[in-house]
Amino acid sequence: MREMVAGLEIHVELSTASKIFCSCSTEFGAKPNTHCCPVCTGQPGALPVLNRAVVEYAIKAGLALNCEINRRTHLDRKNYFYPDLPKAYQISQYDEPLCAGGYIELKSGKRIRLKRIHIEEDAGKLIHERGYTYIDYNRGGVPLIEIVSLPDISSSAEAREFVEKLQLIMRYIGVSDCKMQEGSLRCDVNISVKDGEGPLGVHTEIKNLNSVAYMASAMDYEFRRQCEVIDAGKKVEKATLRYDVSSGETLPMRTKEDENDYRYFPEPDVPPVEIGDALVSEIEGSLPELPMVKINRYINDFGIRPQSAELICRYHKVAGFVEDAVSCGANAKNAVNMTLGTIFSTLNTEEDKENFDIKVSPAGFAALIKLYDEGKINSGAASSALMKMLETGKGVEDFIKPGDMKTLSDDELSEICRKALEENEDAVREIKNGKVKAMGAILGGVARAAKGKADMKKAEELIKKFIYE
Repeated sequence: MREMVAGLEIHVELSTASKIFCSCSTEFGAKPNTHCCPVCTGQPGALPVLNRAVVEYAIKAGLALNCEINRRTHLDRKNYFYPDLPKAYQISQYDEPLCAGGYIELKSGKRIRLKRIHIEEDAGKLIHERGYTYIDYNRGGVPLIEIVSLPDISSSAEAREFVEKLQLIMRYIGVSDCKMQEGSLRCDVNISVKDGEGPLGVHTEIKNLNSVAYMASAMDYEFRRQCEVIDAGKKVEKATLRYDVSSGETLPMRTKEDENDYRYFPEPDVPPVEIGDALVSEIEGSLPELPMVKINRYINDFGIRPQSAELICRYHKVAGFVEDAVSCGANAKNAVNMTLGTIFSTLNTEEDKENFDIKVSPAGFAALIKLYDEGKINSGAASSALMKMLETGKGVEDFIKPGDMKTLSDDELSEICRKALEENEDAVREIKNGKVKAMGAILGGVARAAKGKADMKKAEELIKKFIYE
């Protein structure tokens, strides 16, 4: 039985205002070569100065991923030549990474272990246009953490879940926006084939995957390709590959480098870093509630369905909005349902949901939900009012007047429910035979007769009582 064996190397750009060794801006999308200086372009005589915030962000990431924080660490030079690296070396970490160990737990309970997290500088960007290659050094010197997993991943589905959970954690703790489309999270995959109880096969590395979907497709293709090589009686060659989106194939870039090819040695221009217990404790105390903990709390404390809890907690700002509304008196279930139903219907993209820039405040949202909780308005009126609030930024009182909130008396509601049962005898028989969906026809009749002034929860309870009495 052949098994995929894979490990990931994930580069995460940190959201610091300035670069790792100079004061240049890290802002994305600026005009090429406007955010660079003698330090980040490696000019003679320019010396790097380590950005304290980079170390603190990396420690925060390490703590959130269950790592041990090494109290003494240093930077190293990784020597190689490429046009986007004007110094011909990258300042990174080798034998004393900032964070060691750690793990991310999957839904199955399986833990994907981490080997290390280290800090380093990013390289520039090559732009290929009209037969020419241009270099933009704005990205050079942007701070990165490289998160290296052990080869614990057995499928592309596990890799996808691992990366998505990592993205979510990094966004929650505020160290990176992890936008793969902007290059602030990039994946390299090391993949090999294990044949039964035999030894681990030779691995290849797929570089610079900037989409979770592409990563999964690349892994599945490369696993099949390696199996075909083995079936043909040949040996898998160690190589660095790229994924071609148009063909869906992995293609060779170059032979795979070994660690000794980079000739690592301690960076002479940046002194070693000593990290005190007090700093680690302070950063640990500043960590927010992590997403998996929040999801479990929504399920256990609020009684939210797991799928709904995961959808809400997938976006940090959305979860914060819902919790603020609950603290203002909204029922948690109704807040979640109305967010996923009405509010999400106005947000067309993942980026819209991540930014969650809406015109309704948590307090205004709570005021609307409380009217629904108290049975003063039905779900249709609540949804209609919320849509208008989202469009205008006005409060619920501008769209629902006191006269609209008049509810029927118990006697009036009972009479309407009995009449709806008389008019829907077929639906009554279906309900008695176990077809609960037929309840919708009866409730529709109640809603029409009540002209939006019925407490539909109470109406459903009355109908069930009348049917089975």
